[in-house]
Amino acid sequence: MALNRAALRLYLVTDPLLCKNLGVVDTVLRAVAGGVTMVQLRDKPATTAERIALARALMLALKGTGVPLVVNDDLEAAVASGADGAHIGQGDGSPDQARARLGPDRILGLSCETPQAVRAAKTAPVDYLGLGPVFATGTKRDHERPIGFDGLAALVAETDLPTVAIGGLKADHVPVVMATGVDGLSVVSAICGKTDPQLAAAAFLCPDNRSAK
Repeated sequence: MALNRAALRLYLVTDPLLCKNLGVVDTVLRAVAGGVTMVQLRDKPATTAERIALARALMLALKGTGVPLVVNDDLEAAVASGADGAHIGQGDGSPDQARARLGPDRILGLSCETPQAVRAAKTAPVDYLGLGPVFATGTKRDHERPIGFDGLAALVAETDLPTVAIGGLKADHVPVVMATGVDGLSVVSAICGKTDPQLAAAAFLCPDNRSAK
């Protein structure tokens, strides 16, 4: 499926621990009701079989919403589950290999932390870039050094591809993040870690961008 830039506006990455009270599927559905426009299934400890099962459940739950689902780092799970695509990092194999595995019609995202990585992606068969981390985040402890808002703007300036900012972002950050030229924000704990994921998601889209409690 073709990626619409608008799908990156509020990009939710799942965390099974933070979603444990409601469950991943219910958390995602409530977040989508609040305005989430794209979902990435990330579950590092899970097996491929477990990811396939959860991705299938999410695809069924998201049917009719128009919200794409991509699977983090697991191309086999993305293909077998019928997910809309996959997202890979710099150490997860080449984008060319990932594209060959996914085929031409699924979405492929790539994380980039440096200007060099962004420039290298210009000729890669990817649909969007995840840029960051803007801030340090406890949901991904092996991330690179945070780049801040200025670093984010510098990365955006290096590419014409759709982009989503990643790393420790909250609703209060929306105006300054969007001013860098990115197409949206990727969030984990700011939605998954909240009692009301719908309200938390809506806070990213409201005019004053107040953080959800």
